[in-house]
Amino acid sequence: MDAKLVRFHDGKDAGIIGVLTLTGEDGRPRGVAHTLEKPWRGNRPNESCIPPGVYTCTSRTSQKFGQTFEVRDVPGRTDILFHRGNFVEDTQGCILVGAWEPGANIVINSKVQMAKFREAFGGVSEFRLTIIDLTPAGMVG
Repeated sequence: MDAKLVRFHDGKDAGIIGVLTLTGEDGRPRGVAHTLEKPWRGNRPNESCIPPGVYTCTSRTSQKFGQTFEVRDVPGRTDILFHRGNFVEDTQGCILVGAWEPGANIVINSKVQMAKFREAFGGVSEFRLTIIDLTPAGMVG
């Protein structure tokens, strides 16, 4: 299974909005969610989104967030999870999963969207994540 995260809205300090598309082994989309990440700040731990690129994500159980996935092999970074949250303050460099309303720099219904994310990846222990940044100020990597 593969996933693609396309960052498309840079809310500056309010964070970066993206759309996450999951593709099954049959090539069909299995789900879509929006994401919220910290703004680009040189890939600094706890302060920045991660650089665009291709990463391996592995299943992980977090004491705080339950069953989720960790983004692996990010240069100089560890413990980057997909998890629930609505505001950029809810993340320390992880990827928040939710629903976006145009014009807002938050994601909503994060708990519901995170449940859908888990369901879409039910039984999967690893997937490839491609991150593409289309934001004018965030073209990094």
